[in-house]
Formats: sequence, C-alpha cells, structure tokens
Amino acid sequence: MEIQNIKQISITDYLQQQGYSPARVQGIHFWYCSPLRNESTPSFKVNTERNQWYDFGTGEYGDIIDLVRTLQHCTMYEAIDFLIGLKQIVHQDFSFGGERKTSKHKLEIISVQSLTDPYLLRYIAERGIPLSIANRCCSEIRYNNTNRTYYAIGFANDAGGWEIRSPYFKGCIAPKAITTISTGADVLQIFEGFMDFLSWQTLNPSSTCDTIVLLCCFPNNWKIFVIY
Repeated sequence: MEIQNIKQISITDYLQQQGYSPARVQGIHFWYCSPLRNESTPSFKVNTERNQWYDFGTGEYGDIIDLVRTLQHCTMYEAIDFLIGLKQIVHQDFSFGGERKTSKHKLEIISVQSLTDPYLLRYIAERGIPLSIANRCCSEIRYNNTNRTYYAIGFANDAGGWEIRSPYFKGCIAPKAITTISTGADVLQIFEGFMDFLSWQTLNPSSTCDTIVLLCCFPNNWKIFVIY
C-alpha cells in the first residue's frame, strides 16, 4: 500500500474503532474530547474533507499517520506497519471531489480466557508485569475483525466492554467506559490507563485502596469522585 493510500484511511473511523465517538458534528467537522489527554470540553477537531486532525489544547495536528504515532507512542515506520499489517481499521476510497465509500467492521469477541499466548506473555514480561498480576486483572481476548482472528490482552470496564492491547495495537471493544475496583477503603487511587494500574500493582502488591481506571475521558467522570 502506497503512503498516499495510507493517509486516506478515515481518521473518524479509526477513532471510532479506538472507542472515541464525536461529541458533536458540524458539517465536515467532527469534535471530540481529545484522545491525547483528559478534558471535558471537546477541543479535538477532525476535518473529514481533508482527513486531518487538530488538537486546539496542545496545538498538535496532522494526518492519520501522525495521529497513530501520537496515540501509540511509536515511530512513523511503526505507525505505517500498524496501519498496513494489522488491517485493524477501515480503508476508504477517498477523493476531494468525489463520493467517499466506507465499509465499517465491528470487533467481535470469540473467546475470553486466561493469558497463555506466548506473544502476549512476552509483551507483558517486556512491560515488567508479573504474570500473576496480569492474569488476576486481565484476560486473553480472541476477537474477529474483517474475517481475521486476533489476540490481545483485555481489561474489562464497568459497561461490559474491553480495553485491548498488544505490542502494535491499542483499541477498545465497545462499549467504552471506566473501570472501578472497590475494596471498601476510604482512599481512592486514579490511573489514566490499565497498564499504569498494572505497573502500580507490581510495585504495590499489598495495596487495598479503591481504584478507578479512567481508560477514557468522560465529562461526567467527576460524579464518581463525589462519593469519596
């Protein structure tokens, strides 16, 4: 696939598969709460005609490759490999003067089990997470997308969805929501993502604090904190 074809992959479709939905739509402009940081007022704009994004909070902008690089914290070549090799997102026929045709695919769970896949176990070990902690908090998710089967580390949320991770994929099986872990403690700890939570558990295995893993940013998250 040529670089120009890669850049024509729909940013809005990519964000949808990552679990991000627009807060509002104004013609060709789709507004999101930024996937790059926590915020309650949407300031991340996608121009669907140009297939470009702009984060008004940070001043960052770019195309689909730039967005994958920023979200996945990877190099340009890794972002391209991600977009080509895994085929996890929607490809579209794109032109500035013509009609855009899209074909959307929903991630479908095939099975949920304990972590056993060597590829995923190696990834966990490279992150410095003991298998005992990973198996206690996560599962191995086998899922289907575009008639192909994939494996990922899954972290369940409160709405029945899953955050999924592998070395070159970061996404969500909807619905997207936060995860709360209650032990009845009067101390609350908050993490941006579940890998941060697993790392903290590794360093503090005897902790009994209540936990909230945000996984996303919702305007109504603050309501959960009121009980504390």
